[in-house]
Amino acid sequence: MQTTAQAHVIPRWHFDAELLRRYDRPGPRYTSYPTAPQFHDGFGWPQLREAIEQAPAGPLSLYIHVPFCSSPCFYCGCNRVITRDRSRGVAYVARVLREASLIAPLLAGKREVVQLHFGGGTPNFLSPDLIGELLRGLRHHFHFSSEPSRDFSIELDPRTLAPAELGDLAQLGFTRASLGIQDFDPTVQKAINRVQNARETLALIEACRTHGMRSVNVDLVYGLPKQTLAGFGDTLDRVLEARPNRFAIYGYAHLPSMFRAQRRIHDEDLPDAEMRLALLGLAVERLTAAGYQYIGMDHFALPDDELARAQREGGLHRNFMGYTTHAATDLLGLGVSAISRVGGTYAQNPRELPAWEASIDQGRVPVWRGLAMSRDDVIRGDLIQSLMCQGEVDTRQIGERHGIDFAQYFAQELQALDPLRADGLVEADAGHVRATERGRPLLRLIAMCFDRYLRQPRPAGGFSRAI
Repeated sequence: MQTTAQAHVIPRWHFDAELLRRYDRPGPRYTSYPTAPQFHDGFGWPQLREAIEQAPAGPLSLYIHVPFCSSPCFYCGCNRVITRDRSRGVAYVARVLREASLIAPLLAGKREVVQLHFGGGTPNFLSPDLIGELLRGLRHHFHFSSEPSRDFSIELDPRTLAPAELGDLAQLGFTRASLGIQDFDPTVQKAINRVQNARETLALIEACRTHGMRSVNVDLVYGLPKQTLAGFGDTLDRVLEARPNRFAIYGYAHLPSMFRAQRRIHDEDLPDAEMRLALLGLAVERLTAAGYQYIGMDHFALPDDELARAQREGGLHRNFMGYTTHAATDLLGLGVSAISRVGGTYAQNPRELPAWEASIDQGRVPVWRGLAMSRDDVIRGDLIQSLMCQGEVDTRQIGERHGIDFAQYFAQELQALDPLRADGLVEADAGHVRATERGRPLLRLIAMCFDRYLRQPRPAGGFSRAI
């Protein structure tokens, strides 16, 4: 039952179809600033090593990328390797631990891991025993927090997960699970090559709770082929009955030139712009009515979930793991394609599995490309982080923190906000730049006004649409 106090703190997403239609254009999702297209091969292991050595002692986040999937989901744009050979996971785990052994000595045990995330791919392609072996190896190299506030999470494919395995994962220390659902409509599932049983999937949410996991996230996707309001509405209703702690409602980004599997999706089966907006509007309406707090971008959470509390208390952070509750941490990514953020640097591992494997086998830390942030990058990154997490920017704090006159430094950007201000999407005064209720669905477009790199010529494509 939602209390009056909870109702007061839930930001209402004002859904305006005409407005969203007009502003539906491609742009970054701002899991980093600068964004990944700015990474370059002039940044390598020497630069990352220097950043690690110079970083002050403090908490650490670990991201482990597991690329393997047993079958391709046609909508997927993730970095993954399709195989049914489970033995490949054994060699992969050994190499991830070898990668960790190459980097961990630089940390000298001074960094406590307070956040751990397994992403993919399909992390549960690895058996619980193999995941346990990987965790034991990581604990040998890193000091893992035992505090109740630690956040150890894993993405799971319900199609290949037995309820009993959730008990094994909880015993290994995972506190949160993320379940991919997308849509329960059988016609949609067939079109995206991802058929899963609704009853069995929803039972896993309760199993997570039974085994002591304190938070469960569910992923849904709108804009998929063959999707209808009736079918998606039924999916929303069924999942809401299970009351997951968090929802991620992603818009399908159809980029077949970049992702081969998406070429199996026929353009004529995709919802048109009007239907995409209607599907999104339906999700926003149902989740808001059910008492979920809008976090930002595609994310919603129950008001008592850690993510919602972090937003209200100013501790929300956004990085390559999405929205997180641990703001003051460096991020170390291990595995193929994983991205690290240490100090003022970003570093990415090779996207192709053979290249990553070759580096590890040669005893080299597999940094493919990256970036050292300039002073301007740091300032803009701070601003965009605040906007994406809190929906507003305290311009006085930004000015004091970085020693700038905000109005003068961002004079061009504040002028670029004028059309958004005229449409009632943003308010800007002497102390704040703030997304209005009307503008909250379009945070990334407000952030784009402050992105210096978007002024430069760039190849067409590569970014998903805002809606």
